Amino acid sequence: MAVGLSMSRMQIGELAEKAGVSHRTIHFYERLGLVSPAERHGTGYRYYDDVSLKRLEKIGALKRLGLSLEEIGEVIDLYFEDATGVKGKRRVLEILEGHLASTRAKIAELKTFEGELEANVSRMRTLIAEASGQSDAA
Repeated sequence: MAVGLSMSRMQIGELAEKAGVSHRTIHFYERLGLVSPAERHGTGYRYYDDVSLKRLEKIGALKRLGLSLEEIGEVIDLYFEDATGVKGKRRVLEILEGHLASTRAKIAELKTFEGELEANVSRMRTLIAEASGQSDAA
């Protein structure tokens, strides 16, 4: 357990409310392995702790940074294995740098495509003008 966290026991409804997510979201994250209950009882009830809440908060923060759930799955445990969070932050930085490089490449492709479209539009206007001028002369 991370330092400074108390061990409060919560059912899914309380956890969902505190984290600002739905029950379905928590169940979905469980299936992805991003969060898990601290305890399960034979009655089927799941109980969560403060670590579960912190994981949900971290997932939300990472989503706001633009990470996919798959990418979050790659880094989430790093934040809870290292009290400083440096390992997780380094991996997130690598992912974000990859996103930035990919975005820049897409922008370059779009600029090339934009130039080609501008040339084609100009070419078509010229062809229409030439064709219109020939029909006026006839």
